[in-house]
Amino acid sequence: MPTHIVILVLFAALLHASWNALLRGGADRLWSMTVMCIAIAITCAIAAAFMPLPAAASWGYALLSALLHVGYNLFLVRSYRVAELGQVYPISRGSSPALITLGAAVFAGERIAPGQLLGVALVSGGIISLAFSGRRLSVPSLPYALGTGCFIAAYSVVDGIGARLSGAPLAYTVWMCALWGLLMPAVYIALRDARSLFTLRPGTSAAVIGGLVSLLAYAIVIYAMNEAPLGAVSALRETSVLFAALIGYLFLGEALSVRRILACVVIVSGIFIIG
Repeated sequence: MPTHIVILVLFAALLHASWNALLRGGADRLWSMTVMCIAIAITCAIAAAFMPLPAAASWGYALLSALLHVGYNLFLVRSYRVAELGQVYPISRGSSPALITLGAAVFAGERIAPGQLLGVALVSGGIISLAFSGRRLSVPSLPYALGTGCFIAAYSVVDGIGARLSGAPLAYTVWMCALWGLLMPAVYIALRDARSLFTLRPGTSAAVIGGLVSLLAYAIVIYAMNEAPLGAVSALRETSVLFAALIGYLFLGEALSVRRILACVVIVSGIFIIG
């Protein structure tokens, strides 16, 4: 994998961990996530005016991805209700690289080199091990965390294919995120009401910034998926758990044990093999 792609995806991983920490630290995570999506939709609507339309063949993928992103949002918010960042994040992010590698092989006809496959396995296994407590996988919201990982895998494969068909990966990202940003507020209003959504609260600016950060992070990932194997890019992206573990330790009062540090060493080994 080209060095510049590795560096870009690692930067996206840092951005991703940052906005997840913002979400986990919020009091009303569904509201925060929805405000993030509104910020994404407004930004993408402005950006779309300066970009060409993606190829028609990619539009179905953009709509499907937007729907999958909404499902991902709802499962992630539900996961964080009862579990820590250091519990949910490794399960949801660690389970996705293997699923994406499989999905890319089945639906995109993609084959990954044996060395990179080993790197993916090390990264994925190391990430999931961060959620263990001793020999037990103790995550109160395990089904939702695993469901989040399935949504990540699904929209990643869909976007990988859609971006390649679009002829313009950045434009594809903008239009897909605009659709996602419109759907999420509609879901919020259906679940709650419009008044609470558009009421200014403490944390509004943080949610807006989180939305812009998440948009930049995913735009980088879609660009990378257009240039390199989906599974390898996903495994590199999910190293965001390294940053999440550090953020959780420094700012959210979460533990960073010797076992977690050893798991991080395994993850870094996988990164070097992939890169």
